[in-house]
Amino acid sequence: MEKITKFYETARELYAEAGVNTDTVLDKLAQIPVSLHCWQGDDVGGFESADSELTGGIQVTGNYPGRARTPEELRADLDFAFTLIPGRHRLNLHALYAETNGKVERNELNTTHFRNWIDWAKANGLGLDFNPTYFSHPLASNGTLSSADPAVRQYWIEHGIACRKIGEDMGRALGKTCVTNFWMPDGSKDIPADRFSPRKRMKESLDAIFAEKIDPQYNLDAVESKLFGIGAESYTVGSHEFFMGYAVANRKVLCLDAGHFHPTEVISDKLSSALLYLDDVLLHVSRGVRWDSDHVVTMNDELIAIAEEIVRQGFQRRIHIGLDFFDASINRIAAWTIGTRNMLKALLYALLEPGDQLKELELAGDNTARLALFEEMKSMPFGAVWDYYCAKNNVPVGISWLEKVRQYENQVLAKR
Repeated sequence: MEKITKFYETARELYAEAGVNTDTVLDKLAQIPVSLHCWQGDDVGGFESADSELTGGIQVTGNYPGRARTPEELRADLDFAFTLIPGRHRLNLHALYAETNGKVERNELNTTHFRNWIDWAKANGLGLDFNPTYFSHPLASNGTLSSADPAVRQYWIEHGIACRKIGEDMGRALGKTCVTNFWMPDGSKDIPADRFSPRKRMKESLDAIFAEKIDPQYNLDAVESKLFGIGAESYTVGSHEFFMGYAVANRKVLCLDAGHFHPTEVISDKLSSALLYLDDVLLHVSRGVRWDSDHVVTMNDELIAIAEEIVRQGFQRRIHIGLDFFDASINRIAAWTIGTRNMLKALLYALLEPGDQLKELELAGDNTARLALFEEMKSMPFGAVWDYYCAKNNVPVGISWLEKVRQYENQVLAKR
């Protein structure tokens, strides 16, 4: 710790010369929660049945040993993962992670089926976020909220209504607002003859789901778009335009997933536009490789750009940061750790920027100095500040967390 503190003190002096108070920055970083996604721990399997099959454009590759098979194993893995990640964060749950002790239809789910998750979150000081599950179900094969079959639509409407109430109860029980996010895989593999009618049906279904007012102190409704998915390559009902319009018209939170757009698009550039018209935005931070492949988040240019947009405009309280990737080709706990630490590193990197000075130079038209300062900041001792933050939060510094994961793998995961 002595060496880490010494390096930090040197970094603090250098950043102070650039007009940045690193102590204040670390206090700000500690106030930004990241919502870890439960589905990285078990390959989006959930607990409905042992032989459930992924459908709806969801695909997980790999078969690394140690997948969580029960709620207890998944919570234990999350407990361990949180010991490797600095700060106090959240967990994002999908409806198929209900604990029902038997077959319960999704439209009949209620808060009792998530009581263990709520109790666990309360004991650990965590917030919960929630998602209805509109995939991996027999009634999702030909659309859900956009289905031409009224009975199918009604089933999924009831599921959405149930999930909003569960989200509200989670927020009320934990005293931390729950964001309940709606994503549907509805679409067409080949060119449809009618693009309008499914969207009209989906809009009407969403209107029915959101008809009951819920106190935003406890639950926020979010809606998520997608460009395409496996089996929906030619047409996606819930496109970006559809859900951007729906969110603006109905004052919902817009979810932007980093993997849900064309490879040449970036969500960092969409934030400033969306937040001109919306109160809140939800992020699903992922890493698409050529398509929505949900690779583990790395500290690449786009991740940094997302963090910079959040910090530069002071959007920390208006943007809800969640992760969304699933990789079964590597240790699943390592995936959580790498992705979450990278999100936090990117936020720290952005917070260490002399934002006011850069904006003043830009306003004065001194683009030469602006570019020069941007580039000089890239070689500042950011790593020393990150290491100090980890040590301060009693989590492993540097790559030392990997050895702890290896030990957990040998002692716990290898026995599953």
